[in-house]
Order: sequence, then C-alpha cells, then structure tokens
Amino acid sequence: MKKAGILNRDIASVLSQMGHTDTLVIADCGLPVPKDKLCIDVSLKLNVPGFRKVLETVAEDMVIEEMVLAEEIRQSNLALHNNIQSTYRELPIRYISHKEFKRNIKDARAVIRTGEASPFANVILKSGVLF
Repeated sequence: MKKAGILNRDIASVLSQMGHTDTLVIADCGLPVPKDKLCIDVSLKLNVPGFRKVLETVAEDMVIEEMVLAEEIRQSNLALHNNIQSTYRELPIRYISHKEFKRNIKDARAVIRTGEASPFANVILKSGVLF
C-alpha cells in the first residue's frame, strides 16, 4: 500500500504516465466530458470533494508548468479565481474562452471530476519536468 501521495489509483496512474506538456483537467461536476475521454470521477455529493482540495492534492504530486482557466471565471467566480491566483502565484496562468476550454478537453490525458458546484471551477494543468 502507498504510504504517501495520491492514493486514488487512477489519478496516480495518470500522473505517472504524463510527460512534458501533457495536460490534465480538474473539473467541476457540470463540465461535459467527451465519452471517449478517461473521466476519473471522485465526486461524492455536491461540493464534496471540492475543486480547491483536489487541485491542491494534485499540485502536490505533479510538476505543473502552466494553468489554463476559462476567462469567464474572472467575472463569474471571483473568489475561486483570486484563490487560484494567490495560491499558485508562481505559475503562469493563461485564459481562454469556456468554449475553447471545452474543446481542449479532448487533448488531455484525463479529466478528474470533482463534486464542485460553482461556475467555471475548471483548470487545465500542463505538465512540466523535474529538470
């Protein structure tokens, strides 16, 4: 049994297979996930687990080169946007339209679906390297 890090076998497996520039999506419970895309659903009920906790846990275990957010988060979910900016201030954040965000899901290794029930609580994490 693993002693530390992410215990969810599907998330741990995806992270161990990621290379430089691969992407992973962490999503709220409403984001549409393409049928052919690996969806790791960790939701239990509304807001459990929340987006912030899942992002924090993944970020502890992943080298992140860049975050991509929907530009709509700046108006529709300012509290979450400000939290992401302050918590991950060392990381570049790029903004795209929510429509473009949904198109980019197809290129991700997987989508982690949380129980989050707030608008635009989604992020694309671009993998970096340790060296």
